[in-house]
Amino acid sequence: MHLRAFWWLPFIVSAASWSPALAGSVDPAVTQSASMDARAWLERIRGAAKERNYQGTMIFTAADVVSSSRVGHFFVGDQTYERVEALDGRQQSIYRHNDRVLTLWPTRRVATIEQRDSTVDAMGLPEVEPRLQEQYEVRMLAPDRLAGREAHVLMLRPRDQARFAQRLWADAQTGLMLRADVLGPNGSVLESTAFSDVEIGAKPQRESVLAPMKKLDGYRIVTLQPAPTRLDAEGWALGSLPNGFKLIGCVRRGIGDPLEVATASRPDSTLQAVFSDGLARVSVFIEAMDPAHRRQPLMTQMGATHTLMRPHFDRWWITVMGDVPPATLRQFLIALERRP
Repeated sequence: MHLRAFWWLPFIVSAASWSPALAGSVDPAVTQSASMDARAWLERIRGAAKERNYQGTMIFTAADVVSSSRVGHFFVGDQTYERVEALDGRQQSIYRHNDRVLTLWPTRRVATIEQRDSTVDAMGLPEVEPRLQEQYEVRMLAPDRLAGREAHVLMLRPRDQARFAQRLWADAQTGLMLRADVLGPNGSVLESTAFSDVEIGAKPQRESVLAPMKKLDGYRIVTLQPAPTRLDAEGWALGSLPNGFKLIGCVRRGIGDPLEVATASRPDSTLQAVFSDGLARVSVFIEAMDPAHRRQPLMTQMGATHTLMRPHFDRWWITVMGDVPPATLRQFLIALERRP
């Protein structure tokens, strides 16, 4: 998963401006009540993501990059259907039925099919877990209005320097997350994902997902085969991780652009381990060093997402990326160990 707007700024307290001194001037009973309300809204947000049908237009903004997509998310019994259709940039459409994911590139007439664990490959707005409250102080801000709907606003302020603050907008009627901002240390918006319009409670449209997954005439089909695995089974271990981060999934997947080559036919692969603190995510990619492909260590940033690339001795190439500060990525890199 944001056109940045400023009209709401006078009505909220930014992550940078809040302080214990300010909190001390508030009636403790009021503070406790607000904290309880915030926890209740986190539960509503989590429940709405699993129970609500919706469709709309989603805008993502990071630095100078702005992109938009039409999205749909439907439940029918225990079946889940999702679609994400890019409205700008390189034409791309993603359709998911449970764990089966089809990605179409119409201009190239290429289709990729793979099984994806939704805990590892989340789409759209971030998922929240109750345990995030161990790492973030959650507070209610002033109500707002977004995508034509009344919304409650939550500030998630980190308890340490290992993660960024986040601000979430939840639909007042249903609890569905409408917007998520990742904030820098000074309270500036590093990146934002938001609905510009949304229909909540939309009638399930299974065929809007299933039909494109069946009509593949004229497409070159590439079957990707990520294989679930474990870090220890692959000969790796992670020592002391940044506080609160836990492993949520590990897969081995092919290397290469699926538009150019059928990954399943290539022997090269990368190991991907995904970690979460209940909100922020970090992925660690491990691949064998290719002597013919020389790389330079680097650190890059796109919005809130930082990417750190380093060699591990002379045999492995490590890439760590996530919507966390650079120091957190370095902690992951230091914690990574190759077992004999």
